[in-house]
Amino acid sequence: MSVPLLVFIACGAFAILGALGLIFAREPVHSALSLILVMIALAVLYLLLGAAFIAAVQILVYGGAIMVLFVFVIMLLNAGEEVRTNLSHLARWAGIPLAIFFLLEVAYSLFREYGSRAAMAGGGNAAAPVPVSTTELSLKLFTDFVLPFELTSILILIAVLGAIVLAKKES
Repeated sequence: MSVPLLVFIACGAFAILGALGLIFAREPVHSALSLILVMIALAVLYLLLGAAFIAAVQILVYGGAIMVLFVFVIMLLNAGEEVRTNLSHLARWAGIPLAIFFLLEVAYSLFREYGSRAAMAGGGNAAAPVPVSTTELSLKLFTDFVLPFELTSILILIAVLGAIVLAKKES
C-alpha cells in the first residue's frame, strides 16, 4: 500500500467516525466538535486530490468561521443535553422511504462512476476532467452563479433567524 492510499483510508475513517459522532452525540457541542473532525478529514482528502485551494477554504471558512458561529449559537442558546423523544409521525413514515431513496441514489452514482471508469480502462473515449484555476472559479461564482450564491446566503440568514425565534419561543 502506498502512503497516499493509507492517508486516504485514515481520513475516510475519521470522516465516517466524525459523521457518526455528529449524529449520535447527545451534547450539541460534541456534535459541533465531531463536525470539525469531518471538515479537517475532508480538507486532507482535498489535498490528496490536489485541490489545495479548496482544502484551505475548507479549513478557514468551514472549520474556522462557520464552526465558530455554530459553537457561538449553541452557547448563546444554552443548549443542553438532547432529550430523546419518540419519532414524529412524519419522521416515522417519510424517513424510511427517504433513506431507501438515498441509498438507491448512492448505489446508482457508484455504479455510474464505476461504469465510466471501466469504459475508460477499456479504451473508452471519455473526456478527462479539466483543471480549473482559482481565478476562473471565482469569476464563475461572482458572475454566472451570483444569484444562487446570494440566495444561499439569504437562506442561511433565514435559518439562523428561525433558530433564534424558536429558541426565544421556548423560554
